[in-house]
Amino acid sequence: MTTLTTIQNSLRGDHALPLRPADQVMKLERLGALHQSRLSFMRSIVRRMMRERWQISFSRFDLDEQGYGTAIYEIKAPHGLFNFVIFSNYLSDEARNDRVIATQWDLTMALVDGEVDDLYLEKLHQNVPKQEAGRVDSRVFVLSRANRSARNFNYVVDNLARGQQPDVQKIAEVGYLYRTTAVYGSGKLGMADWEKVQTRYPDFARPFAAEMFVCLMLRNFSLTQVEHIAKHRAPEQFRPMRADIKRYFGIGNSTGLGMAPYLVNHPHLINQWVEMRELALGRVRVLGQIDPRVSERFDQLLQRCKLHTEQTMTEDSWQCRNNQQVLDDIQALRQQAKTGLKSWDDLISWSEEHCSLQGQELLVSVILELYPELVDDLEDYQAAEEFMDLDPLMPLEQLKEQIETCYSWALDIDFSAPGAKDIFWYRSEEKMEPRLGESAADQGQEKQMALGVGYAVRRCYDQLCEYIEQSPNHTTARFMVARPKRRGIVRRIQSMCRCLYGDIQANLLDRDILPMHLLRAKLAFFGVSKFDPKSKLWVRNTMFQGAPLLEDIGKSFNDDWFMPLAPEQDSGSDNISANP
Repeated sequence: MTTLTTIQNSLRGDHALPLRPADQVMKLERLGALHQSRLSFMRSIVRRMMRERWQISFSRFDLDEQGYGTAIYEIKAPHGLFNFVIFSNYLSDEARNDRVIATQWDLTMALVDGEVDDLYLEKLHQNVPKQEAGRVDSRVFVLSRANRSARNFNYVVDNLARGQQPDVQKIAEVGYLYRTTAVYGSGKLGMADWEKVQTRYPDFARPFAAEMFVCLMLRNFSLTQVEHIAKHRAPEQFRPMRADIKRYFGIGNSTGLGMAPYLVNHPHLINQWVEMRELALGRVRVLGQIDPRVSERFDQLLQRCKLHTEQTMTEDSWQCRNNQQVLDDIQALRQQAKTGLKSWDDLISWSEEHCSLQGQELLVSVILELYPELVDDLEDYQAAEEFMDLDPLMPLEQLKEQIETCYSWALDIDFSAPGAKDIFWYRSEEKMEPRLGESAADQGQEKQMALGVGYAVRRCYDQLCEYIEQSPNHTTARFMVARPKRRGIVRRIQSMCRCLYGDIQANLLDRDILPMHLLRAKLAFFGVSKFDPKSKLWVRNTMFQGAPLLEDIGKSFNDDWFMPLAPEQDSGSDNISANP
């Protein structure tokens, strides 16, 4: 069996694997400039589903003429039988709310292990629509909810009922029929925890595979539901939606601060995600041959990225400027490549001097897209053991050296500067969701979340230096006895110094911190696109736009839905890829 070590060593040979250093990759601004890629979790679950030809069909479809009721998809995957249960309820426009404080939604749903009989369905019906207020058992993998798009849902139904196709230009403004407001998994509310999912259910053993699958299923249900409603409204005039237009619909997502602490609290996992992406890039830089076909494909993908960015709608001025900068970078990259594309190293180095961070990271995603044979197998190595071990016998001089080597970025921050400690993170008592507080104005700092890793390292280092002056030959254990509050950060330092990446190199307590970078980074690993910030604290985006439909399973599939484009309005194409 091929191991990750074998994969890494296989590239070394006569070449040193050109992995980018952590002090470049783990800067917060660069993480906030990441784009979707072949290794994003959405791409991985779709590849698996299409390659293994999962059998997915309705086992129950009890919806009335207005689309309200219960629907159940039965999923036959290679290693198990699962059911996706959906409850569709009437919700007035006044009650529709995307915020976490909402208590009602248009759809609520659960991904369940095994058969769902009437008794178990009734149990789900009593709890799933309540979401946080309900409780489920460990047969449930994922719990989620979603609201209709006010601009798209009724519009699409009206058009199909008249026998017309929806206007692609109007769809491009939103890109979905439903948007999720939360996708819960990993043991929350009584569900199966990650250890159980990873060890007992190989079909969903990759990080967030089950959560991404639920979003994909929601997207496919939304398309079935609008056709169901339209057909009952006008059975003689009704016309189904064209397949290429269907594929252009994704699923919307609203993401707030709740996602941000994850990147700090799971450093081993983040290290693994980043390392696989960097390892894929290193493979391509060493082994990726450039011939006329590759050069032509590269230019086509850049042109696709340009059109995709132009079709991204946002009213946020900051995001508009970012999008325009990406367009300028794409044009510059295309021009530079036309002067003679000899090596990816040269082009990457050129981009680091002439392009924005978003342009540089878009280039990485495009390059990875060209070499599936060098990239795709790394998707099996996205999980990680998340145990932080304390080494009590480590000499203090060695611990000090580790901090100076691995955490030099934290030691370089001036925490005495104005604004350096103005922000603290806390968890809302009402909804248990992360929030930002201002140190000078808000109470509750004593209950703040431990997200200021840089500051914790700085305080530990200063106290360690004082201790070493008095007791230079002591071990870490003796320091822990003298400074027990530093145990957590010392454990983190010793553990993370064995990783290439992992810790975000930024002061998350600074008053100028932009949480949007944290949200963008995690969402990029998920595979979302079309970021539309609504403030610096939350963002709307689109998932699975351009992905194949359930009816495409079993057909030819070339995994070509990177940066999807709007189909032509008068096109009759049924091809899985709507891209040129």
